[in-house]
Amino acid sequence: MRVLIVTDIWQTHDHGVGHLLVELTRELQQIGHSVTVVQPGAFACWPLGSAAPRWVAWPGDRLRRLMDEARPDAVHIATQGPLGWAARRHCLRRRWPFSSASHVDTAGWLAAHRVMPLGWADALLRRFHQPSSAVLVSSPALLHRLRTLAWDRLHDWSIGVDTRLFRLADPPLADRALGPLARPVSLYVGPVAHEREVEAFLDLDVPGSKLVCGDGPQALSLRQRHPNVHWLGVLPRHDLARIYQAADVLVYPGRQDGAGRVVLEAMACGTPVAARPVDGPLQRVADRGGALDDDLLAAWHAALRQPRHQVHAHAQAFSWSRAAAEFVQRLPAIPAHRRGRSVQPALHSMVSR
Repeated sequence: MRVLIVTDIWQTHDHGVGHLLVELTRELQQIGHSVTVVQPGAFACWPLGSAAPRWVAWPGDRLRRLMDEARPDAVHIATQGPLGWAARRHCLRRRWPFSSASHVDTAGWLAAHRVMPLGWADALLRRFHQPSSAVLVSSPALLHRLRTLAWDRLHDWSIGVDTRLFRLADPPLADRALGPLARPVSLYVGPVAHEREVEAFLDLDVPGSKLVCGDGPQALSLRQRHPNVHWLGVLPRHDLARIYQAADVLVYPGRQDGAGRVVLEAMACGTPVAARPVDGPLQRVADRGGALDDDLLAAWHAALRQPRHQVHAHAQAFSWSRAAAEFVQRLPAIPAHRRGRSVQPALHSMVSR
């Protein structure tokens, strides 16, 4: 099957949705599908801030040409930025059915950052997804919220984790990744931004060492206030896997959705998760992947008691092979007579291989 994915966010953005789409694309290719990804690297972009991904300025004719040249059997619109809206318009013009996705509570984010009132944001996103044949939602709480708003064609879709890269390691091998750090080792992975409440992790009164993997607008000031914390910045995926394997507990201090990928990666390495019981992918941690408690310190102590082999086993239910199979099942097929002109594809997949 020729699958076309359109996204405003890609792997270069250090964004969870970008990494999710890269992993999904690789898995689809491995099981025999031809995947074309139309992403911001093909267009003129401008930044929206230090913590934001790049956004497309003028997708215009180039986007339409790329979509037509792909001659897809199915289209998935992954985001609701300028590329997503332009792809939606083109699908409607071509009478192509498409699927779409809602991975995070975008309306809640827009309202919280005072971009627009919640009701307006809900109405805008509802309009975006209304023509979609299937709206894939990766957050249980968001799925429930959208159902209360009477959205149509919603489907629960659990994201996956690369269980080949993120896996259990022998203790001596894992220890070499960190060197002589005091145990237990507490880890935070993700943006160093106000909404992630990283300072709550840094202020935890726990023994051992603390590591932060990530960067963001608060990184400089927090480094200055917490010089005893080990700041590793943004790491390549293979290096990050070794850090997960060596850590004793992953702490997610935030109260907002958005940690699904990080949580699953840590669990796949056998590292238990300590977090607050917020809505979203963290709900999938349950009792076997760590501990959820409004008291982050209590969650930290409870998570440390979780056996690593049990945490690892729980994560195996979230493989990308399963997630990709579910994704393909939800893709609506484009009728052959509507797949566009017979042209030579000038630009195929923009995926890094």
